Parts: sequence; structure tokens; C-alpha cells
Amino acid sequence: MTTFCKPVATGAAIRPARMVEKILYYFCVAGEMELIMDILLYVIGGIILVVLLWYISTRNSIARAEVKIDEAESGIDVALTKRYDVLTKMLDITKGYAKHEVETLTKVVNLRRGMTMGERNQENSKMDEMLGKINVLVENYPDLKASENFKQLQMAVMDVEEHLQASRRAYNGNVTIFNNIIVSFPSSIVAGMMGKSKREFFEAEATKRSDVKMEF
Repeated sequence: MTTFCKPVATGAAIRPARMVEKILYYFCVAGEMELIMDILLYVIGGIILVVLLWYISTRNSIARAEVKIDEAESGIDVALTKRYDVLTKMLDITKGYAKHEVETLTKVVNLRRGMTMGERNQENSKMDEMLGKINVLVENYPDLKASENFKQLQMAVMDVEEHLQASRRAYNGNVTIFNNIIVSFPSSIVAGMMGKSKREFFEAEATKRSDVKMEF
């Protein structure tokens, strides 16, 4: 290390001038050490500040991603409720043709508040099955298919399906962003400290979705 303090020669006899010079030398060395300690403190403080700012930023990013998921989740709930309402009205029209089947179908679906995404997936799959069976009933009763009220409900089903698909895309897109954040290092450290885990996607089986197509 380069120093601006020049060492003082030592000897048996030290004149007063040399004594003063030696004292100044020790003060100079002490000043350099103090400067080094100050620099180290600034460096350590800067590192701590950067880490703290990164932690706050990452925590906020996770929180914002979760808020977007919750908003999209609400959209799915609205779409599922509308879908169930339309299907129920369709079933009411078909009661005169297959009362037993209709009563069975209405008991299958159990939409409720506070469901997990897995439970929403299950209930949506049940509604897919319900719609598929309604299509079968319609094919067996041509006069039901020709009913104006039933045609209007068929159009309503198509609108609801588009709404549900849009809500699904928005939700799954936000879940993808959230899951990528919490599994990527080093943001995964913050996610672990927050107790966050991967969120489940809202999906529909391909075999089930094929039954959703309405026949006109």
C-alpha cells in the first residue's frame, strides 16, 4: 500500500525535532487507517442499501403479480357464474323433455365462494359435461332445437364461452409471470421468505372442450 507518511529513523538518541517528527508520523498512519475504515463502511453500507432496495423491489413485484392474478380470478368466477346461469336456463327449457336427466344435471355442479382453482377446474369440467348432454337432448328433440328461446340461450352460451376463454387467457398469463418470478433465482429467495408457492392454472381438458360446441 502506498503511504504518504514517511517512517522516522530510530536510534539510541532521538533529538526533540525527531521526536516531533515521529509523533506526526504515527498520527499520519492513524489517519490513513481511519480513512480506510471509512471507505470500507461506505462500501458495506452501499451493498446493504442495494440489497435492501432489490428486496423491496422484488417483494413489490411479487405482490403486484399476485394482485393481477386475483383480479383475473374474479373474472373467471364471473364467467363461471354466467355460464352456470345460462346452462340452468337451458335445462329449465328441457325439463318437459327429460325431467330426470335435468334434475340430475343441476345437482352435479356446485359453484360456491372461496373455491380453489383446482375446484374451479372441476366445476367447469362438470359444466362441460352438462352442456354436452344438453346437446344430446336437443338432437333427440327437434322441436326443442327449433324453439326461439332455446336459440337465444344458445347464443348466450357462445358469448359466455368467449368471456370465459378471455378470462382464462388473462388468468393463465398472470400465473405464468408470477410462477416465473418465484422460481427464478434470486427472486425465489424473497418468495420463500414470503411463503409464496406456484399458483395453479385454470385449464380445460381438450376432450371436454369439444363438447362445448353448440349445434344450430
